[in-house]
Amino acid sequence: MSPASPPGPATDGLRLRPDPGLRSLDGGTVLLGGSPYRMLRLGPAGARHVAGWWDGEPVAGTPGAQALARRLLWAGIAHPVPAGGPGPEDVTVVIPVRDRTAELALCLAGLGEYRVIVVDDGSRDPAAVAALAAAAGARCVHRAVNGGPAAARNTGLAAVGTPLAAFLDSDCVPAPGWLSPLLPHFADPAVAAVAPRIVPHAPAPVPAGAAADAARAAGPGGSAGWLARYEGFSSTLDMGAVPSIVRPGAKVAYVPGAALVVRAAAAGDGFAEHMPLGEDVDFVWRLAAAGWHVRYEPAATVAHQHRVRLRGWFTRRMQYGTSAAPLELRHPGTLPAVAMSGWSAAAWAAAALGHPGAGAGITAAATALLARRLAPVTGDPWPVAARLAAGGTVAAGRLLGSTLSRAWWPVALPAAIAVPRLRLPLAALVLAPPVLGWRERRPPMDPARYVSARLLDDVAYSIGVWQGCLRHRTARPLLPRLTWRAGRGPHGAGRGWARLRRAGAGRRSRPAPARPGSRHRRALVARGWPCGAGLASQLSLASRAVADGEPRPVQASQPGPAE
Repeated sequence: MSPASPPGPATDGLRLRPDPGLRSLDGGTVLLGGSPYRMLRLGPAGARHVAGWWDGEPVAGTPGAQALARRLLWAGIAHPVPAGGPGPEDVTVVIPVRDRTAELALCLAGLGEYRVIVVDDGSRDPAAVAALAAAAGARCVHRAVNGGPAAARNTGLAAVGTPLAAFLDSDCVPAPGWLSPLLPHFADPAVAAVAPRIVPHAPAPVPAGAAADAARAAGPGGSAGWLARYEGFSSTLDMGAVPSIVRPGAKVAYVPGAALVVRAAAAGDGFAEHMPLGEDVDFVWRLAAAGWHVRYEPAATVAHQHRVRLRGWFTRRMQYGTSAAPLELRHPGTLPAVAMSGWSAAAWAAAALGHPGAGAGITAAATALLARRLAPVTGDPWPVAARLAAGGTVAAGRLLGSTLSRAWWPVALPAAIAVPRLRLPLAALVLAPPVLGWRERRPPMDPARYVSARLLDDVAYSIGVWQGCLRHRTARPLLPRLTWRAGRGPHGAGRGWARLRRAGAGRRSRPAPARPGSRHRRALVARGWPCGAGLASQLSLASRAVADGEPRPVQASQPGPAE
């Protein structure tokens, strides 16, 4: 069963703040921002409402103001300032586990103030799991047969009697008060789920001699080595420090099920039990497709015990990659190898083939087309168009480089061997993203090790992607999606100038900010246009969400013992 439908806009009383990347033109009547990048032109009343919201005024109860607020939230142009909401007594924590009693004990230690249900998913020693749950005051539900994370979470969800269920994997280590920044988001009735930031667990300090002995015993892939430092700074579970709406195409395209608070009434039948991998991503995307809002809130953090042995880490990355094909089949168009402006792709292709002048000419022509489209809404379109063109082209090059190492290297490597003039540009494209990532983020490791670890990460993930494509007989996760004009972009971007009419005109806007079929009465947005499709690289990051400027692959929970 699909998730339940959300209520109407109902944003009255909610306070909003602008996204840090938002730009306002023409006295606040034109907004540039969101993800994918778009332009909204506001009517006079809408501009007054938005200016008041940025100054701290609550959203009014009028249908037009609520529809506009919901659209800004859905687009990622605005973020909520949550307040109120349910309390800890309205939450039940659900922990699926199989055998991992040491990890479970650490997880339960931080949950003394909450109702807790431990779902034993076919452990070899169920008595040990039950004893730990009883010692922590938790209820234990036993599954006779291991069904994987989705089945275990659904079993726990069925036993929940509170409005909210907080799913925690057994290798998470929650700190007291970790739910406090998350619960206020549920004051918004359209919010179905909220996820915290996942950070590496820092074990208790040990004496220096014991630490040295542990490092020698762990070997080169052990927790004291370079892999632990890389994973601690670049984990696929960590969505970064920037809050966001969660949906395909947003800055944060997915959140892992390792820690996720869900409104029980919105969950429907819960997670897809036939999916051994990617079931958490699928669940979040189904909520978004039904019109619910899912939020990522990095002000709340949950520690996680990362795997830092090389073999287990590499295998985990491969498994993540195998989820791309089934996710793309269930959510068509969300997981291309890369999604960007065709103009930017053509410019970089020309440069890679040894014709940089042609690439510059393509960029200049596309800039002129973008300026022409911007002219009706801003008096000086050329600076805006040039800024969008430059930023989009640079971002496109970085994204192409990541795609080469994460999906296309089995094709690009033979091409570089066969065509010598391709070697230097392809190598530069592949190395640029990790080098720039190291420079921007300054992880606690030298550049050579960081770049090597990042490329190894990409190779492992790409092997899984190719395996999944072969298994499911589809090439869609390996194919690019290019847009050439301001038409219907991915994930609900409007076609051309999508107009919001008053109720009498009977027209709806695209994209619908609240839910399919919702009516926008007396809407205050005059026009909306997805600028990125023109040139600014409408970067649909469904396959590689961005966190702190660093692309991320789609992550999925590991089945069985990883719960």
